[in-house]
Amino acid sequence: MPIGVFDSGLGGLTILRALQQRMPEQAFTYLGDNANTPYGTRDAYDVFDLTTKSVQTLFDMDCELVIMACNTASASALHRMQVSWLPKGNRRVLGVFVPMIENLTRRDWGDNAPPTHTGLENVAVFATQSTIESAAFPREMKFRARDVNVVGQACHGLVDAIEVGDAALCKTLVEHHVAELLERLPKPQAAVLGCTHYPIVESLFRAALPEGTKLLSQPDIVADATFDYLTRHPRYKEDGDTQYFTTGAAEKVGKLAELFLGQLANWQKV
Repeated sequence: MPIGVFDSGLGGLTILRALQQRMPEQAFTYLGDNANTPYGTRDAYDVFDLTTKSVQTLFDMDCELVIMACNTASASALHRMQVSWLPKGNRRVLGVFVPMIENLTRRDWGDNAPPTHTGLENVAVFATQSTIESAAFPREMKFRARDVNVVGQACHGLVDAIEVGDAALCKTLVEHHVAELLERLPKPQAAVLGCTHYPIVESLFRAALPEGTKLLSQPDIVADATFDYLTRHPRYKEDGDTQYFTTGAAEKVGKLAELFLGQLANWQKV
């Protein structure tokens, strides 16, 4: 069975690309809800409805494991899905927040021990407005580490600038948002890029942040966590190719997706 990878649009392709590099033989099915993107400005009810519809589509495509490669969906919908929506059986949906927090706190996947002091005192999170407003990252952090101050910064306009390839605007926006964050948290120990678009401009964040700040970008961390998960749950492994689906216009999405994938792909509309 292929592993499903879902995103509201194109950003999840940065996760998919890292997964492909980490597990080159694994079959994947990517679904981008490009007809309804962006999710970052929608309320939690809309995000839940759209997310469950797309995840069900991947389940119907025989993907029993789905990686939620969308921070907004992971923040606003994942917990509710796992508690009250996910069908019983072997189907699983995994988000992108927990692997980042486990990396920060040095807690292994599935470690359910009480939260402890890990030496981590403050973390900056750069994300969309919906992700910041959900407070999902600080909530998940509290399950694993004590007394960590999480300061979020909504990066308005950055996703659009990335998708149109406006390098100058991307630089301006990153510098602006980092400066606003540093006014509230001058010396963050770590900074999380909490949107799957942001790895495209990771170097801009690195240049704008203090030299001593540890910068965490999701793709490689999520890919490593998924590889570990499959080691413990080999039933989800299957060799094969990657298929690309979108709810939007396939030709248009395919042209934009090349920036994230580094290559052309054959996109199909669902």
